[in-house]
Amino acid sequence: MASDKLRVDALVVGGGIAGMQSALDLADQGYQVALVEKEASIGGKMIALSKVFPTLDCCSCITTPKMSAVAHHRNIHLLTYCEVQSIRENGGGFVAQVLKKPRYVNEDLCTGCRQCEYACPIDLPDPFDRGYGAHRAIRVPFSTAVPQIAVLDIENCLLCGKCEQVCPVSAVDFTQTPQQLEIEAGSIVLATGYEVTPRDAKKEYGGGKLPNVIDALFMERLLAPTGPYGHVLRPGDGKEPESIAYVQCAGSRDQTLGVPYCSRVCCMYAIKQAMLISGALPLADVTIYYMDIRTFGKGYEQFYQNAKAMGIEFVKGKVARITEDENQNPIVRVELIDEGSRVVERTHDLVVLSVGMLPRYNPQPLYGVPVADDGFVEVPSPNISPCVTDRPGIFVTGTAAGPMDIVDSIMTAGAAASEAAAYLRARKSASSVSTTTGKERELVYA
Repeated sequence: MASDKLRVDALVVGGGIAGMQSALDLADQGYQVALVEKEASIGGKMIALSKVFPTLDCCSCITTPKMSAVAHHRNIHLLTYCEVQSIRENGGGFVAQVLKKPRYVNEDLCTGCRQCEYACPIDLPDPFDRGYGAHRAIRVPFSTAVPQIAVLDIENCLLCGKCEQVCPVSAVDFTQTPQQLEIEAGSIVLATGYEVTPRDAKKEYGGGKLPNVIDALFMERLLAPTGPYGHVLRPGDGKEPESIAYVQCAGSRDQTLGVPYCSRVCCMYAIKQAMLISGALPLADVTIYYMDIRTFGKGYEQFYQNAKAMGIEFVKGKVARITEDENQNPIVRVELIDEGSRVVERTHDLVVLSVGMLPRYNPQPLYGVPVADDGFVEVPSPNISPCVTDRPGIFVTGTAAGPMDIVDSIMTAGAAASEAAAYLRARKSASSVSTTTGKERELVYA
């Protein structure tokens, strides 16, 4: 196992929108930054989304320039397909042991031409499309991936050699092994992101069992231009849905799931998707079953009012269960709160579960930062210093600290970068004072 060393001012863990923004803000101030991402491309969850609320700007149009800026910034060392394995303190700084997983493709030679992908005979479920699309055993992760370098899934590879034969630059290398990297950093920014509540968490809703009950992240892929179908179709039979329902709080505000908190973004992304569906399928009926609508940000309430004006139906009610008829149409059993708690059953073509946010990763064992009861990184003074953890030199940003939308993720990314820069300056000043004092003592004793 080969070993390399790298010395930087800051180590940013996670290459989503928050991690990229923190890295760019630090790098623009002249600090050397190492950005470590466990996936084969940076971009995080945001690059897979269709549009942002409330402006309905293209997500890819916002994220891709950030990805490119990170990859080309002279002060950022981008390390994709890597995982931090251990952290130890070293004279006030940190030493991270990072495992660089083998791509089985030479990164210095690969041009991203995808000839290997076209020649590969193996199709696998594509996690980028929530398992509904397909990718080859060797492929560039997605069309706007950064870096544009192929990665080979060796566990599902036939070792047929077709990719190696067609590669014009002989970049395919089946002999690659993991590498151990050592990174010395003065500070660490945790931007480890989130996962969504599993769609089958509430068994009574049929997620993962009923083919036409999907989660909101998959609907994002259906609405995206690069989605698996190129159009909004229900996955059960490829039919264009005429009636679509959203079930709110399908993975949040539920003690039985261990997720008692509100995930904050679910109401807004459901409204956004409903508006986009109305544009993509003008004749479709869209219904949102909710307990409370929470529109907390600037322009969010007006966004909600615009959706109602467009004809999207908002039904205040508690969904008890979802079944299906003989044609695989989901049947929603709901208690209508505004109608004296009357219980009805409504049939739709497609149901979307508005799943909530869970912490993607527990950093406590590795980084020594405490986590709160909800599993997100605990911040002692969230109103004064929302990115400062209990451990000096380690900061947190984005959804690693708790559920938040893209706007807040970018804002906290800037805050984390500012806190890290202030910490690095303070350390440098303290070191200069210590060195000066030592020299003065030498002169006195001489």
